[in-house]
Amino acid sequence: MMSSVSEGRASKRGDAAERRDRIVDAAMKHFAEHGYRGGRVEDIATDVGVAKGTVFLDFGSKEGLFLAAYQRAVAQLPAWLDAPAEVMAEGFWATLDWWLEHTEDFVNRDPVPNRIAVIGRYDAGMGVRRPIDRFMRSEDPYGTLEFVEFGVRNGEVRDDVDAEMLASMLDWVAERFQDALVSADLDPGLIHRRPERREMRIKEFVEILRHGIESEPIED
Repeated sequence: MMSSVSEGRASKRGDAAERRDRIVDAAMKHFAEHGYRGGRVEDIATDVGVAKGTVFLDFGSKEGLFLAAYQRAVAQLPAWLDAPAEVMAEGFWATLDWWLEHTEDFVNRDPVPNRIAVIGRYDAGMGVRRPIDRFMRSEDPYGTLEFVEFGVRNGEVRDDVDAEMLASMLDWVAERFQDALVSADLDPGLIHRRPERREMRIKEFVEILRHGIESEPIED
């Protein structure tokens, strides 16, 4: 039987975890609205109803709080292999094309975590970027390596290059292309200047990527 002291400790741990959850939820909303640099810890603390010092006690710093918000945000976003079964049945390249075509729909449907992901890529300083990069490499929340291995198994992606190298490259280029699709501020002039060419640009992007990492056809 648990002692009253143990019960008290367990209750405090539960209260602390619930408080941390509320702080991260509030932080996601504040950072999504104001950016990393514009988000203020004191405003987040006020929104939750705790002291500013409590936030620092739980997360150590503003950087630590944003990292927790970023980790929760990307965990809420779909992975590559979460595409519909009928799309997956068409293979790697059809799945990639489907995600790009539906980028804006998913961002509009769940804007806060998507906004946090973008802020983590562009608005956060190096003090935040380093732990974000370590987290993305270790956790692979979008399942990019698994997606690449799916393409290799299907014979659609080359197997003479390390799969982790291909996954890193896909993460880098696909994320930035998707960012350009949903934000004119991040578009180098490919899409929003000529919106009627959006669909064509997606097809061109996939085609260029295919030339780099598609497996060679087997000769008879």
